[in-house]
Amino acid sequence: MSSDVILQSQPGNPTENIDAIPEAPFYIPSTGPTTRPRRALKYGDTFIVLDSHGDIGASPGGPDGLFHADTRFLSRLAFTLNGEQPLLLGSNVRDDNALLSIDLTNPDTYIGDQLVLAKDTVHIVRTVFVWHETVYQRLAIRNYGDHPIDLNLTFCFDSDFSDLFEVRGLRRPRRGTIGRSAVDRDRATLSYQGIDGRLRRTFIAFDPAPSTLQPKLASYRFSLAPGRMKPIFLTSSCDRETAPNPKPFARVLHAASRELRSATQNTTTVETANDIFNEVLCRSMADLCMLVTDTPEGPYPYAGIPWYSTTFGRDGIITALQMLWFRPSVARGVLRRLAAFQAKAEDASADAQPGKILHEMRFGEMAVLREVPFGLYYGSVDATPLFVVLAGLYAERTGDYQTITELWPAIEAALAWIDGSGDPDQDGFVEYRRATETGLANQGWKDSHDAIFHADGRLAEGPIALAEVQGYVFAAKRHAARCARQIGLGERAHKLDGEATRLARQFEDAFWCPDMGTYALALDGAKAPCRIYTSNAGQVLFTGICAPDRAAEIAHGLMQPRFFSGWGIRTVARGEARYNPMSYHNGSIWPHDNALITLGFARYGLKQPVERVFQGLFEAAAYMDLRRLPELFCGFQRARGRGPTLYPVACSPQAWASATPFSLIEAALGLEFDTAAGEIRLRNPRLPKFLDELVLRNLQLNQASVDLKVHRHGEEVSVELLRTSGKIQVSVAFSR
Repeated sequence: MSSDVILQSQPGNPTENIDAIPEAPFYIPSTGPTTRPRRALKYGDTFIVLDSHGDIGASPGGPDGLFHADTRFLSRLAFTLNGEQPLLLGSNVRDDNALLSIDLTNPDTYIGDQLVLAKDTVHIVRTVFVWHETVYQRLAIRNYGDHPIDLNLTFCFDSDFSDLFEVRGLRRPRRGTIGRSAVDRDRATLSYQGIDGRLRRTFIAFDPAPSTLQPKLASYRFSLAPGRMKPIFLTSSCDRETAPNPKPFARVLHAASRELRSATQNTTTVETANDIFNEVLCRSMADLCMLVTDTPEGPYPYAGIPWYSTTFGRDGIITALQMLWFRPSVARGVLRRLAAFQAKAEDASADAQPGKILHEMRFGEMAVLREVPFGLYYGSVDATPLFVVLAGLYAERTGDYQTITELWPAIEAALAWIDGSGDPDQDGFVEYRRATETGLANQGWKDSHDAIFHADGRLAEGPIALAEVQGYVFAAKRHAARCARQIGLGERAHKLDGEATRLARQFEDAFWCPDMGTYALALDGAKAPCRIYTSNAGQVLFTGICAPDRAAEIAHGLMQPRFFSGWGIRTVARGEARYNPMSYHNGSIWPHDNALITLGFARYGLKQPVERVFQGLFEAAAYMDLRRLPELFCGFQRARGRGPTLYPVACSPQAWASATPFSLIEAALGLEFDTAAGEIRLRNPRLPKFLDELVLRNLQLNQASVDLKVHRHGEEVSVELLRTSGKIQVSVAFSR
């Protein structure tokens, strides 16, 4: 794919003499302000992005729409009352993300100079939720006036059937054909015949039937007596063979709520003495439950809404790692799904080699036609070793070596890729270079085109070996060795341990920068280190590859003002050549990055920086809409009396950001699980200053469970067992 440009000159256009700015492929543009806040709901492969009024496409800005399998099935669904937009009273997503509830009222309505309907006479409650491939809406319209009123309610609807990548800003040379809207008494059908040969349709049903139904407009005209309420129901269904028969709103809502409760009933829960942090945890858990999607292989956390609501290898693995301590079943689903789609053959257009783990999966028309390479795309260098790491950590957490035996061929294939295609020059380091110009230029988690660079700002040329990826490989081989021993492969385990030890020595020699007190970001194709200060070194700590004295030195550096903004650790330190606190990867703050770094701090017993990062991210979340940590936010230094600066096109919710508060709890408490001994350990537990008390309920190990309370006493904590079920031990270990 050739790069697009942001500006296109036209004769006589004021942009005529402006140089066009090259735009990286798959860049997500931000072209203007969003005039109404957006809200998102999801079920399975279907999600909807609405504005605060419950409308789609009524105000500029934002990726509004009803989406299913990477296609937008509704691009407009806007409601007016007597020809005017109603006034917003309030808009709230329920705590469990089950539905969006909006309270609206009428504005003052005049005919000429005469006031015919005073504002706040009509109250409208608009309730929206998603279940299966359908969005359900109910409008309850009530007259609080003292006389009958005549009302005209109008719904404008339409669909452009855009591929998600079109919504993101990619331009297509040609598209399929949008069909003529078909209408019946109480329903309308929108259709699109794609170039890929597929017919996509949206079915919109109204109950009761509208007074008037046209191809893109439905209207109701009625009189409403004082104190009376009139309900109107709408359903919008995606991609069905035939028009569905809408089910009763209340019955479906009850079924959806029951299903949501069932999905969370066996999960560890957290309660604290801090009400705001409880709200953060409640929203985070609800977001994870919404993003975790039932797939044929098991539960899988889709990466984020709106741009990444699909299977991503790296995101799914890291989210499952973060969730292991309180919901390990997600890791099993992630491992099985990624094993099922592990690459079996070489395919340059998909950056695939045998044994490689999936980066991204897409179902839209552009992916089918290979206008984008992401149908099944394998262009990530870290998903493959992380897959093995997750398998090992899952086995340690659960003792489920039956699943490990089932997955062992996939694990061995991943290890073979690490030692083979992943290391093309056989220098001992896993590295990447995209196979074609259509793939991602950078294939670590910092995959912006300008994310890997040298101290003078020059972009690194490949093949590129990232620091944290070598740590992932080290951890993968250590974990694979432990698994091999457990399933009776002693000789294989010995070999893997030896390889990990050699890699650790080689890594120190090639990546450590003694004058900087940190690891280089990467080695470029000439094996020259990228000598810049980045958060990648913190993720190296998470993997356990570095020596304790160097871990302490790295941690000290990461907590200096050039890195730590007061809200969190920046991806790139202030003062580096490409530092930009408003960039995607070169100075912003990513909650999941901070989560992995704090787990690395905890691994080496560095609890003071854990507390500082925990405190900063908690205070950032307290400022966020819905108490929700987004995918990332800007890296500006914290200022007194001001909240963090948002990044305009960040996904929210994003799975690994939603899991971050739980990783911070894991790091602070030093949670460890020993399935063989039936023991849960808290190693060097501490709580940050905003948390006086924390209660974990239904913390599980093997077939047993425990409720425990952790109470802060200054810099020390006490642990109290509230309940035990089954054979289980809880211990507290301190090391200085």
